[in-house]
Amino acid sequence: MYPEAYKYTNDHEWILVEGGQGKIGITDYAQKQLGDIVFLDLPETGKTVAKGDVLGSIESVKAVSEVFSPVSGEVVAVNTELAGQPESVNKDPHASWMVVVKLSNPAELGDLLDAAAYGELAK
Repeated sequence: MYPEAYKYTNDHEWILVEGGQGKIGITDYAQKQLGDIVFLDLPETGKTVAKGDVLGSIESVKAVSEVFSPVSGEVVAVNTELAGQPESVNKDPHASWMVVVKLSNPAELGDLLDAAAYGELAK
């Protein structure tokens, strides 16, 4: 259910790292808990974040939830198309990346969960 190539956080974010950069989004579990997503508040490119910092927020018909950065680095891309169609997160959360962060400390990836461990957490 959860893509094997991704890493996961206890806060239900995912990161897919390729070439020193990580695409970040929320998991299927998170979108199910939120319900129908109606708005995304995403950061500007160039923003520097530390692991655990708030990247932005997701608003659903039920609640507003913060999105935390699973790694430290610089925001190098923001998915503006997704911001214009936030309901896409409900349709395919593991393909709906929100931001790309250029990692400043790749060792932090070792603190994240693999797909099997996250699957246990999300039960």
